[in-house]
Order: sequence, then structure tokens, then C-alpha cells
Amino acid sequence: MRPGPRGPGGKSTLLGALAADLRPAAGVVRIHGRPAADWPTAELALRRAVLPQSADLAFPFRVEEVVRMGRAPWAGVGRDEDDAAVAGAMAVTEVAGFADRPFSALSGGERARAAPARVLAQRAPLLLLDEPTAALDLRHQELVLRICRERARAGDAVVVVLHDLGLAAAYAHRVAILCAGRVAAAGPPGEVFTADLLGEVYRQPVEVFPHPGTGAVLITPRRGS
Repeated sequence: MRPGPRGPGGKSTLLGALAADLRPAAGVVRIHGRPAADWPTAELALRRAVLPQSADLAFPFRVEEVVRMGRAPWAGVGRDEDDAAVAGAMAVTEVAGFADRPFSALSGGERARAAPARVLAQRAPLLLLDEPTAALDLRHQELVLRICRERARAGDAVVVVLHDLGLAAAYAHRVAILCAGRVAAAGPPGEVFTADLLGEVYRQPVEVFPHPGTGAVLITPRRGS
């Protein structure tokens, strides 16, 4: 999802409503078929994990401790299972190398890698991620979205807010473009990402064409000579 420039897009608000952190002005958000507002907080935490845009902490928790916070909803399941979930999440996000460092001492990119590890350690079947690639380098952008795609293929539901249309086209099964608080279009990337629609929403001419090898949608701004 991505907001257009004509007023607030509402992407974070939408994600907050999907997470049941915000009450929608109209309609009903359902999680596993049940109205989100009807879920007790403890039970909801077992079913959905949320990654907010910012990940600031006031106390000097070590990275491993931050990742282990994702296991809080599972209190009582057993230390071995918690340890395995934390170790697995840190390994797949490549943060095990600075597990003992204070989270507050990490660079922006390192924090952006550690924060998804906490979400993965939670092992919820619904993942809601708000701009998880914003502070990451190219390698770790691809890494995070590969993890998201693998989770989706395994049967989880994954909703990701992205600014990068190219990444959305490469990894998403379905996309929604938000403009001024409304959905301008939704569907498979190949159907939604058209030059006319994107040019109108972003007020910037773009070119859309298939990748010569994979056929995936490629998007680039149209620039003058």
C-alpha cells in the first residue's frame, strides 16, 4: 500500500484498524472471522503481530531481550520453545551477531533488522508490517520481503505497507494503492500498477513494463532527456 501525494493516504491508520489498535469509523474488521473488537487482548496477541514504523525504546534492553518480547503472549509454553523461536527469528533476520548489544545503541538499519525479528518470534499467523524496509539497505530489503513471502506461502496472512512500488510489484500477491484516505485500486500488481493510474495518483509520469526475464512489473519515473 502507498499513499498518493494529494493529502494523507491513511496507510498507517488502515494498518492500525486491521490490527485492532484503532476502532474503524465505519464497518467491521474481522480477525479469523471474529470482530476484532471482540478479541481479548491476550488472545489477539496470539493471532496477530504488528511492526510499527518506529522502534524506539527508553531503556537499554539488549537486542535479544527485545526479540524475546515477541514471546510474551506465549508465557507458559516452555523455555525451550521460546528459545527456539527467538534464535530462529534472529538467525533469519541476520541479527544474531549483535544479540548482546543495547537496542538503543544500534544504527537505524540495525534497528530495522532487529524489529522484524521480534515480530517473527511472536509466531502469529497474521503479520502487519508498517514500512519494514524504510531504513534498510538493498540486501536487507530483499531479505525482509523474502521472509514475508515465505510466511505467506506457508499459510500466514501478511500485510505490508511499502513506499517502494518496485518492491511491492516484486513480492506482493495483491496490492492496494491508497490516495487521500481511499483505495484508488486493488488487485494483482500486474493489473493495478498501470502507467495511467500511477501517473494520476502520484502526479508523476511513470513507465511500466515487464521484466525481460521474469515478466514481473517494473516501474520507473519518466524523466526528461
